Amino acid sequence: MAALTPADVEVKVTDESLEPVRFDVEADLVGLTALTSTAPRAYEIADEFRARGVPVVMGGMHASALPQEALQHVSAVVIGEAENLWPRLLEDFRRGDLQPIYRHQTLPNLAGVPPPRRDLLPLHRYYAQSTLQASRGCPYNCAYCAVTSFFGHSYRCRPVEEVIAECASLRGKPLVFLDDNIVGRPSYAQRLFERLRDLKVTFVSQASTTLLQTPDLLRQASEAGCRLLFIGLETLSPANLAQMGKRINVVGRYRELVKRLHDLNISCVGSFMFGMDEDDEDVFDRTADFADEVGLDVGQFSILTPLPGTRLYDRLEAEGRIIERDWSKYDGGHVVFRPLRLSVEALEAGFRRLYERFYSLGATLKRCSRHLNSVAVLVNTLYHRQVRRWLTENP
Repeated sequence: MAALTPADVEVKVTDESLEPVRFDVEADLVGLTALTSTAPRAYEIADEFRARGVPVVMGGMHASALPQEALQHVSAVVIGEAENLWPRLLEDFRRGDLQPIYRHQTLPNLAGVPPPRRDLLPLHRYYAQSTLQASRGCPYNCAYCAVTSFFGHSYRCRPVEEVIAECASLRGKPLVFLDDNIVGRPSYAQRLFERLRDLKVTFVSQASTTLLQTPDLLRQASEAGCRLLFIGLETLSPANLAQMGKRINVVGRYRELVKRLHDLNISCVGSFMFGMDEDDEDVFDRTADFADEVGLDVGQFSILTPLPGTRLYDRLEAEGRIIERDWSKYDGGHVVFRPLRLSVEALEAGFRRLYERFYSLGATLKRCSRHLNSVAVLVNTLYHRQVRRWLTENP
């Protein structure tokens, strides 16, 4: 956003996870972004600035899904990606003609997108300092995921040369590609990995289980320096996968996928969600046992969350199963709908028990003592620390 702002506009970026918002700052315009779980706090900030006479605009996943809700707190909403829209919004603001809604007629071309203004952030305070994107969106359309709708049901890639130039300018290691699916277009990923190999970098990213269909691409990722991939395994139930529209996943091949990754010195962060319609009280122990058996390097567990703008939200809303409207609880750690085969209490208790087991000190040390690369050890340690803090704060 700052890089898209005209040079004659002074910009200050505040990350509230690192420093408090200064409401007495001399600002002509305030811009906010928020996920669904942080939307209530964003609305509080917006209300306070507007009470002080400062206009506020908002974008991000939540405001894009519920722009009319956001407009109860802000002067304007940017729906979707900022390219093309943000400069136009600023020009309208200069003229005193700010519009309530800014929406793309065509999706942004990612060629020529400027690198972020990293100079505006205290990078030394972040674990991941060298973050970037090569692509946006995902070629799949899972029922629970807001990515596809936000990015206009498209998968677009930046020119490889521009990505490589940005990588070469970054100092922190490893590089963190924030792409939702870095192998969403295998031909593009192949060209990207070939160039990354020449840079001799280490990187982590997210990918889909379709890597099993492209063993050469997986090998090229390893040769390019990939040492960890976040992969949405989601569930051990084929029926759950079918209901969520994630037919690309084949439960019977999960074990093979993890082994292939390990054989190439790539660690796996396996993501699982709980509370799907086929889940019962045994699902937590079954998942933990499976993770131990296959040697899953890191576990990312969450309670199924129907985010606004997704097909899952629409279905559960139509079925009258959404029981919580406090957006701050839409964080993957709270039950906000009525499960089918589990009570709310059983889902919450099982979820907590799973985290206590998987991230106990003994289990974490055991994983770190295996032949893991240094990136996986670091991520394991960070997860352990965060989970233990969460368990302490939520007795």
